[in-house]
Amino acid sequence: MPLHWEIHHPEKLIHIVARGPVTLKELEEHFDSLVVADVLSYAKLFDATEADPIYDDHDVLMMGARLSAYTDNFGSGPLAVVGESEKLRETFLRFVNISPSNRPAALFATEPEARAWLAKKAASWDAASHGRRER
Repeated sequence: MPLHWEIHHPEKLIHIVARGPVTLKELEEHFDSLVVADVLSYAKLFDATEADPIYDDHDVLMMGARLSAYTDNFGSGPLAVVGESEKLRETFLRFVNISPSNRPAALFATEPEARAWLAKKAASWDAASHGRRER
């Protein structure tokens, strides 16, 4: 599987590493696992430097629907994504735009930058009360 993650409960952090092609199916399995583990509200550090996002417009719509269902029921923690490719930047922007969450999300060139930003955001973020967009 191209997505691997570690859940750090004391820090309320999920460190995700993506390598190779990542499809809608892998993303759905990933999000489902986070919901089952009851950690969707944790901060997420997503290393996508070696990822190759594979999706079409239908996949984006399907992910939007799934994210809406998650956001209606669970808080969502801050997201820091690491990677510099143009394809990743485009994927990140599409993902953030379809997400119904108003959680902080940013793209970084390096993991140290992402970790520093995430530490600041996670310390003051309350996913239970701020994880959903205002309707």
